[in-house]
Amino acid sequence: MKHAVVSLSGGMDSSTLLLRCLKEYDSVTALSFDYGQKHRVELERAQSLVNYLGENGHKVNYKVIKLDGLVDLLDSALVEGGGEVPEGHYAEDNMKATVVPNRNKIFASITQAVALSIANKTEEQCDIALGIHAGDHAIYPDCRQEFRDADDTAFRIGNWEADRVGYFTPYLEGDKFTILQDGEALCGELKIEFNEVYKRTNTSYKPIYMNGLWFSDYKSASSVERIEAFIKLDRSDPVGYANEDGPVAWNTAKAHVEKVLAEHE
Repeated sequence: MKHAVVSLSGGMDSSTLLLRCLKEYDSVTALSFDYGQKHRVELERAQSLVNYLGENGHKVNYKVIKLDGLVDLLDSALVEGGGEVPEGHYAEDNMKATVVPNRNKIFASITQAVALSIANKTEEQCDIALGIHAGDHAIYPDCRQEFRDADDTAFRIGNWEADRVGYFTPYLEGDKFTILQDGEALCGELKIEFNEVYKRTNTSYKPIYMNGLWFSDYKSASSVERIEAFIKLDRSDPVGYANEDGPVAWNTAKAHVEKVLAEHE
């Protein structure tokens, strides 16, 4: 038996990774984290995706880990009570406001604990699946390779039988576009609908709630990067977009991102 534990944010990358793990592994556990993020809709989307996959014959053992007691203690624009989430491109220095202190270390420690527990219970290999890719940005120190190497070393020093735990990082050399390409192929292989999968994801750091529905913004850096991938794939994003005035058509969000990208060429 091959086991995997997926760190599932509810975003496009980790949701595609979840599909890849369902294709590659015999059992899949997915973990999401509630740390008081403003974009908590990503947790609703993750649950909706897990439900959809289960209805189509793809079982996922899904857990949400509650860390929301940290929200008043964390200094970041991404958590409730934090400053305004900046807009623009990831190349801009103001994106440092979206860093959550030590976030990936916190998530990694819990994911490692779960993976090692599965490995010890089954006495079989268990891999930690991460959606990291070449487009991960220098603005986030805990996305850098030297951080991941140091964190893995600490994990192995601090635990017996840690050699039973490995890593699955299929997108390490790719970017968001290649991830979305893989998602398109995986939907066909798993006999599920592309739009049904990706409308159940959230990449927006500034989601907008109106008329009883959640919409993505199209100006924050995370949204810009997602929309760029859909533009390259030549597909409309099934997620709804909006601004403060109301919902907007896909072509409006697309045109805005094309302008932003042109300014950063």
